[in-house]
Amino acid sequence: MKKVMAQGTFDVLHPGHVHYLKKSRELGDELVVVVARDSRVSEKKDTYFNEDERREMLESLEVVDRAILGVEGDIYETVEKIDPDVITLGHDQHHVPEDVKELAETATGHEVEVEQISEHGDYSSSDIKSSQE
Repeated sequence: MKKVMAQGTFDVLHPGHVHYLKKSRELGDELVVVVARDSRVSEKKDTYFNEDERREMLESLEVVDRAILGVEGDIYETVEKIDPDVITLGHDQHHVPEDVKELAETATGHEVEVEQISEHGDYSSSDIKSSQE
């Protein structure tokens, strides 16, 4: 069974998120979504929904097999815990895929594919929130 791990804040759920999750799910048999913790997000931006609400929204989506909260510390502790075969990155996640691959393989002890899901439509949670202010 091929396990895919996707991650993000998912504050204002929109069609771009759904596309990212569907494309992620197509890469394996199980999709586990890691929701960013409030403590990690609040440093960068305000959120409308807290971490438990965001996790619950994702868990309710048919395409998601499991939604969990990330760890407070090193994000690769979560990678070790989930032990994915594939990690997907959203269009707005500015990680270097080769670096993610190397760190994930160190955490899991096996090969991990890293896929950037770039097609997302013209959606942004930040833009949606700013248009409502």
